[in-house]
Parts: sequence; structure tokens; C-alpha cells
Amino acid sequence: MKKHHFHFSFTPLGAAVALVLMLGTIPLAGSGPPGTNIKANLPYTPVVTPNGSTLPWKMVDGVKEFHLVVEEIQWEVAPGMVIKAWGYNGQTPGPTIEAIEGDRVRILVTNQLPEPTAVHWHGVILPSGMDGVQGLTQRGIAPGETFAYEFTLRQHGTQMYHSHGDEMTQIGLGTMGFFIIHPKQRERKIDRDFAIFLSEWFVAPGSSRPNPKIMTDFNIFTFNSRAYPGTAPLVARTGERIRIRFANVAQETHPIHLHGHSFKVVATDGGDIPLSAQWPETTVLVAPGQTRDIELIANPGDWALHCHRRHHPMNAMGHDLPNMLGVDQADVQEKIRELLPHYMAMERTGMGGMQAMAGHMAGPENTLPMMAGDGPYGAIQMGGMFTILKVRDHLKAGDGAAWYQPPEGTVAEKVPAGQRLEPTKP
Repeated sequence: MKKHHFHFSFTPLGAAVALVLMLGTIPLAGSGPPGTNIKANLPYTPVVTPNGSTLPWKMVDGVKEFHLVVEEIQWEVAPGMVIKAWGYNGQTPGPTIEAIEGDRVRILVTNQLPEPTAVHWHGVILPSGMDGVQGLTQRGIAPGETFAYEFTLRQHGTQMYHSHGDEMTQIGLGTMGFFIIHPKQRERKIDRDFAIFLSEWFVAPGSSRPNPKIMTDFNIFTFNSRAYPGTAPLVARTGERIRIRFANVAQETHPIHLHGHSFKVVATDGGDIPLSAQWPETTVLVAPGQTRDIELIANPGDWALHCHRRHHPMNAMGHDLPNMLGVDQADVQEKIRELLPHYMAMERTGMGGMQAMAGHMAGPENTLPMMAGDGPYGAIQMGGMFTILKVRDHLKAGDGAAWYQPPEGTVAEKVPAGQRLEPTKP
């Protein structure tokens, strides 16, 4: 187990926790007594954070205790691209915190960043001194220090945690995570519960350090800090009730669209929406500082789940290139090749060929081609904020990787020439 050196600055709570730690009675990241099947005893359906994890906890004197370590990490955005991010416990977003309304929680935060930080429990109703705003409600956690936050959860819902010291840099590099508070009792059982954090980054091709000073022109868009084809699918069984929780502390709004379903928006960061007030959608808009929960009954198939801003389910691309759509470059290509031997005329008929070109032409180091992914019928031509909801009648091992086998006669096919109909024009 990795060892940390602690310096507590909160008193008397910090001193008390420091004393217990020195006595060696608290694991750094406990997961319950040995042999205890915590998941089997939980009064809620555990949340799955695709490409992420859930933060373990330990009961200490009736308090549910968690431990976050904020630090610089190496994070794979997708195969072929690794960035130098800042995260919690080795990942971005940080591990999901789960607790139950009424719990008393204590969250230890150790700072291994090169500058002070604080952690804000976004949307959680708590004493002002535990709100985690550096300079306003507490002194910043200096590098090497550990602070303890402790409060009782008096609500339920999808909340967040994130840095509230040098936000532009620290959030811009990945210091955020889910804080999910389950109700003591839920009226309708959730069969599958997923959580997806929405983020955007600017990482210059050939580099690995995201630029937190960029305000609008981002080039990498992610679900749980992963870009397609590096995003894990969401896997479920036909007919199950699925909740998907979205969170956003980035710069832009993201309209998240799910194919093949009409879902209900069932909760905001302000809490549950009464049944009579929930509304149907196929796209839910998630603005910075917001969370949104949706629920649906799963239909069998492979279903795209993506941001509907056109550039967001794409990876790095230049935005300052001339528009060559429809431009005949046949005579120009050879002339340009006299100066640039490897020049290729592109984009006359669209950008779809970029995926094939990326497959046999090396691009800059440590970045991602604009579009990628191969499906059972060819190139998917997506990237960024894109993943797949895989729903099967009967789940078995490997369904997360296998493609859906549609019933005969339910796939769109080419119409034979003899049966072609003339298009109807107004």
C-alpha cells in the first residue's frame, strides 16, 4: 500500500484524525471489513462510472470515511494519446463517491499538487466552513498537507466535487468527480446506474500537457476523460430500467443524445423531479455547473450515445483550413506534389475519407485522428464524446465487446436497381 505523510491543519477534527492515523488504525482507503460483501448489502444499485471507479470507504466511529489524493497523473485519453493531467487517486474524473442520505461522512484530502488547493462539494448542503472555497471558507491545502472535511448528508441526488483553488488550471487539468447521494429508500428500483462526466480539453498535437488557458476552441471532447474509440460501452439487459447521470464543470454546454429511446429527465442537481413533472426527451442539455439524470427502459440493440454539437463527437481537427468541399483538385494535386511530394487532395466529397487516410498515414505524435472506430458494417467515423449503449436480451461474458445481431429483415439494405423508385419532389 502506498504510504503518505500527513500534516493536518483542521482542528480539533484534524488533530483527532491525525492521532488515529499515527496509531495505525485507519487504512488509507478502506473497503470494509475483510470478507464483507459490501455490494450485496447495499440498499441501492451501485453506480458504474465507465472507464472510472468508485471510491472505497471505511466506517470509523460511525462516520463513513473516504480519502482523496489530488496529484499529477498520466491519463490515457484513448489508445495512442496520453496526457499529463491532474486528478484524484490516479484518475480523472476522480473516483465516484457514493453515500446515503443521512450518512455522516468524513473526506480526507491530501494535496500532492505543486500549488494549494481546496475541494468544493458542489451542490451538497453543508456547513459553510466545509464548502471548500479556498480563501473564502478555508485556508488552501498546501502541497503535502491533508485536510479533513466532515458533514452529514441532508439530501439525495447527483452532486459533484471539484477543485476550488486556481479553478481555471486545476479543473482544466481534470480535478473533478461525482458525489452521488442515494435516497434512504427509492420508490422505483434502478437496474443499472451509470455516471458520465463531460469535459473538453485543448492539447496541442505532439504535446501531452492540456492548455488550461484555452477558453473556447477545444480539440478533445471526452466522456469520463476518455475520447472515442477509448470510451467504454454501457451494457444492459432488455427491459431494464437504466439511469444515466451526466455532470459538467467545463466551459461549454453539451446536448447529449441517445438513439433508439425516449427517456425521462428525472433529476437535476437540485434533486429529484416529481413523477408528474418529469418530461420526455431524446436529448438532454447539460450546462457547466449542472448535473442531469435520465431514466429509460432499455431496448435491444447497439445505440449511439453522444454530444450533438457536431464537432464534439470528433477528435482533433484544424479549424483554420480552407473549405475544399466541392473543389476539383485533380489538376492541382500533381502541381503541388512537385513542391510537396506527399500532398493528397482531400475533402472534395466530404470528410468521411479521413478515417481511412489516418489508417495508413502517420499523423503528429500523441494526438487522435479526427474520426475513428470500426463497426460490423464499416467505419463508424466518430470520436470524442461518443460511446455505445449495448442492450441484449440475455447478457453473457463478452457482450461489452460483441456487436448486436439484429433479427433478420431489420437492417437497412441497398435497394436492387430494378426496384428503385423515383424520388418524390415537391
